[in-house]
Amino acid sequence: MDVDVTGVGQAVSTGTLPGWDRVEQLVREAYERYRGHDDGVVADYIPVLAEADPAWFGLCVAESGGQVHGAGDEDVEFSVQSISKAFVYALVCEAFGHQDVLDRVGVNGTGLPFNSVMAIELHQGHPMNPMVNAGALATTAMVPGATPAEQWEHVRTGLSRFAGRQLELDGVVYRSESETNTRNKAIARLLQSYGRIEADPLQVVDVYTRQCALRVTARDLAVMGATLADGGVNPITGERVVSAHVCRDTLAVLAATGMYERSGEWLFEIGLPAKSGVAGGIVAVAPGKGAIGTFSPPLDPAGNSVRGQRATAYLSRTLGLNVFASSVHVDERQPATEHEEGTA
Repeated sequence: MDVDVTGVGQAVSTGTLPGWDRVEQLVREAYERYRGHDDGVVADYIPVLAEADPAWFGLCVAESGGQVHGAGDEDVEFSVQSISKAFVYALVCEAFGHQDVLDRVGVNGTGLPFNSVMAIELHQGHPMNPMVNAGALATTAMVPGATPAEQWEHVRTGLSRFAGRQLELDGVVYRSESETNTRNKAIARLLQSYGRIEADPLQVVDVYTRQCALRVTARDLAVMGATLADGGVNPITGERVVSAHVCRDTLAVLAATGMYERSGEWLFEIGLPAKSGVAGGIVAVAPGKGAIGTFSPPLDPAGNSVRGQRATAYLSRTLGLNVFASSVHVDERQPATEHEEGTA
């Protein structure tokens, strides 16, 4: 799609959240409403993830103004997993720009599972978007750095700036994933055969595995999402992490593809750009307002946290976050004037 908007100014209108007390109340209500739900199954294809307590449930709302509201296990650490894809994509877009990353990675949904090999073959080796594994590996391969160690440090420090604190590698998760990520290695080699990855594909997989094993909390996810909501400025530290146009690009990709093959249904029902991870995390972003971070290990068949989805849906509706929702500008429409009707 060739769209030239060079020199065109951008207007932003996003509305506001309710007051502090109301947000606090609704976060607590969401926690109490869904804490007893026990649907879903804890992921076990990465062996260490199967050890998670299925009763864990934390959620947090971070406002673009810096206010943070949490409930439950909001400070329990877990591995960020695929949620890292969104923030590494933002870092790469910041480094290389809109068009270069679009040409290399793409932004369209596949309609296939996140680790599909068929999606690569069907499109002549072109990754379709950065939220599936093929696109995420191509994105990680673009991370600035002369060596894999420098690339990893760029990822770690970049995601830490999004979170507003130093994030650390979970060595146990990293080793567990490294022993079982043969499919990602195959995908990376396939991308290399098509010329989509120029570096050593196994080193790319190693950096990607490390980024997925960074430890975060539901609070971290909320702050990271709120940084995207706030035009790239971390609302807690005040540091600019990425530019506003990178946030726009990242949120557009999340809206279209962030929840894998359920992305359309998610956007239809909840109306927020979002990303999930198999350890049980979800981040959902309301541009200009803030973000929701949730953590609960039991997942649905698509790999999305069951409690997290329900809590996010509840907060989206009660806080007025759905980006497609609107109401009439005034309570009662006034009849058109003679001038508006075109009469003299």
